[in-house]
Amino acid sequence: MLGTFQQSSLRIEVAASEQTLRQSLTDSAKLQQWLSPLRLDRGLPEHLHPGLTFTTWAGPIAIQQVVEQVETDCLQLLLSKGIDGFHEWYWGDGWVQSRLEGISLLPLNLAQTATLLRLRQFLAE
Repeated sequence: MLGTFQQSSLRIEVAASEQTLRQSLTDSAKLQQWLSPLRLDRGLPEHLHPGLTFTTWAGPIAIQQVVEQVETDCLQLLLSKGIDGFHEWYWGDGWVQSRLEGISLLPLNLAQTATLLRLRQFLAE
């Protein structure tokens, strides 16, 4: 894999309950709404589940994701192709945390920050 090793952990406050955050991060339809302009594979099941493999697209760059774990307060994904690493999400009432680590040519911290801000905006609507 070409690129540099990068790691980033961000935690923000959001106006949402733990249940709302879980739905926003693990329900395919809601995930597609707030992840825009990233695109998800078509035909995903209603809910993410362990073992599910799907691809997100950042323009022409494909990022394959394998769901490793889905719990009431966390989601863990293994990443390959555009990012070789992992992405972990943790949440609770009023907060969400994202930990991203991998090798990529993409600026991971910038992308992670933009993703969290899109999620916060989606939850405020």
